[in-house]
Amino acid sequence: MSKDKIHQHDEHGGHANRRTVLKAGLATGAVLAAAGLTGGQAEAAENPYADPKKTFLPPSDMVLDLKRTALVITDPQKDFLHPTGVAWGAVGKSVTQNNTVANIGRLFAAAKGVGMTVAISPHYYYPTDDSWQFNGALEKLMHNIKMFKRKNQYSPVDGSGADFMPEYKQYINDGKTIITSPHKVYGPEQNDLVLQLRKKRIDQVILAGMSANLCVESHLRELLEMGFEVAVVRDATAGAILPEGDGYLAAIINFRFIANALWTTTEAVKRIQGRA
Repeated sequence: MSKDKIHQHDEHGGHANRRTVLKAGLATGAVLAAAGLTGGQAEAAENPYADPKKTFLPPSDMVLDLKRTALVITDPQKDFLHPTGVAWGAVGKSVTQNNTVANIGRLFAAAKGVGMTVAISPHYYYPTDDSWQFNGALEKLMHNIKMFKRKNQYSPVDGSGADFMPEYKQYINDGKTIITSPHKVYGPEQNDLVLQLRKKRIDQVILAGMSANLCVESHLRELLEMGFEVAVVRDATAGAILPEGDGYLAAIINFRFIANALWTTTEAVKRIQGRA
């Protein structure tokens, strides 16, 4: 069969010949080239996390109203953020590069300093969760390494990997911070985060915590679907870097595409304090 007779099905069940497909591809390439999106390989090689110098997507226009804004931190726990944590071997490099621990602390301090609502969405596993009959790849890993393990809902977590980072406890345990029921996979669909925020008439969220392409991104997606305006703090999170891929890089790309805003910690703190 000659190349001219090779066909592909289009979306209507008809056929688009190879020449039409090639023309469409060339047209798309021309649009991207005009936007300056076909270059940048050298920049990406130097710093794959840096924003492109030329962008295609429109800029953020998110403006905070502190009365209806909450700082939401996912999984500020030792298993993710402390060198003794069971996930440190996977996330430690990214946590260190981003200065994640200190940056989350800066967000806590800024939010508390202006009386903003603060909410924690933690991750816990109980013995009954070990009897689940199926899990995704990362769920299997978390269960295997006993991540976020607690004996039961009432057992203390002090000193365990499920515990909050010590430097955050002054903010979390002040009697004002919302500590939601645990999320069990990645997103907040199964806990009371949205209810707690709605009850306080919150509709803007500054989102940070661990880990970038899992719980942070899943919280971002659900909150957006529930009608919240969400800014992600890019260096107050981190991700696993594994042979299967760089979780932080995957998240940064998606944050650019779907978040209402993507800020650094310095930018977020300035906005919280009314200096931006």
